Amino acid sequence: MALILAIVGRPNVGKSRLFNRLAGRAAAIVHDTPGVTRDRQAVDAEYEGLALRLIDTAGFEDAATGSISHRMTQQTLTAIQEAEALLFLIDARAGVTAGDQIIAQALRKSGKPVILAANKCEGRVEPPSEAYGLGFGEAIAISAEHNLGMDGITAALEPLAGPGPSEEEDEGEEFEDLEFREDDEPEEDVVVNYLDRPLRLALVGRPNVGKSSLFNQLLGEERSLTGPEAGLTRDAITAPWKAGERDVLLHDTAGLRKKARVAGETLEEMSVASTLEAIRFADCVVVMIDATAPFEKQDLTIADLIAREGRAIVFAINKWDLLENKAGAISRMREKLDRLLPQVAGAPLIATSARTGEGLERLEAAITEADTAWNSRVSTATLNRFLQEALQRHATPAISGRRVRIRYMTQRKARPPSFTLFGNQLDALPEAYLRYLSNGLREAFGLKGTPLRFSVRNSKNPYANKK
Repeated sequence: MALILAIVGRPNVGKSRLFNRLAGRAAAIVHDTPGVTRDRQAVDAEYEGLALRLIDTAGFEDAATGSISHRMTQQTLTAIQEAEALLFLIDARAGVTAGDQIIAQALRKSGKPVILAANKCEGRVEPPSEAYGLGFGEAIAISAEHNLGMDGITAALEPLAGPGPSEEEDEGEEFEDLEFREDDEPEEDVVVNYLDRPLRLALVGRPNVGKSSLFNQLLGEERSLTGPEAGLTRDAITAPWKAGERDVLLHDTAGLRKKARVAGETLEEMSVASTLEAIRFADCVVVMIDATAPFEKQDLTIADLIAREGRAIVFAINKWDLLENKAGAISRMREKLDRLLPQVAGAPLIATSARTGEGLERLEAAITEADTAWNSRVSTATLNRFLQEALQRHATPAISGRRVRIRYMTQRKARPPSFTLFGNQLDALPEAYLRYLSNGLREAFGLKGTPLRFSVRNSKNPYANKK
């Protein structure tokens, strides 16, 4: 069982850098600006053979009720309650401050084991002597940035944490992607149970469309910081959830603004990079749209990016409770979506309100449906029956007097469904005809909510090299 370890301390003492060091990857944004971390971020890690569930927290500050700083502190207090042990980080260069004393008092009240560490001890800097007065013994001198003194952290954790999983326990646990070679033709009876692993789901959209509010509503707790201020979320926050019987890893992400508005803003560039990484990590993405200003140019750019990444897509029209004229609104939005984003035509479009909880059951069902479509496989025989019917309804065009000929098609992989067409002159096949086939496949095999991929293979001309 992993030890739940929360890293706490004042703003800018290096909590996120230490969090990343213990996690073994850049799981949290690190910047010199105080207060970068706002939500509590949790990851499972194995450090030096110890099984840990790490919680990164916001700075602990005494602030006015209702302010962002006060809400961040409430997140930290929740992390302290959830944790089994606490890693209290102070700044060796700044010494023990009044803020450190306030935090120490809260940690003593928790009654949980506390490991005291003094960060930024590179060079000749030593832990401040007054650190003994905090009541947690001698501070461990470390430098999270330069990986110094971490053996002291390991030694302090060993009596508290259990061992990490052995290689034997890990063997076979890793889920393998459903990738097939280009020339593979899967047998009709091949079944890969993708339900054995959690669905990776990201909530994405423009700033202030309600991503964190929906994240909290789905989880049933105040897991992410919310408020009227735009851009509160910076890190992509992950939490376990269930969609029906399906295990889900749910990601709340920072809002995506136009490149020109982000350029030069280092911290926001890092937040955007974190969101893009969450999209690449995801299986399915919920694109959140503001019902009061739907399908603006940035919404379309975000959806197109997700489609090009090949992820399943569900559109959540949020703030539905604020829309005054609801009659026919969804139909109008559906027509606009299919016209402006034909590459994801038919993707689920769900009216929701993160504030009231309206539409969440429909959203849950749509996510499951899109995930099923994303993992779908169609047998070669069934595909070619569909192809023959499609060719009879709408023949391929003629190029330079010769008709493009599609002989047959196969599905080479899922996630997303990807198909190979075999025939003659297929490189000249118009995009409009591929879209015709895409729409037919979506309708015939329930592939709505997922991008489709096509590749072509031209038959060799037996006369090409003969004189």
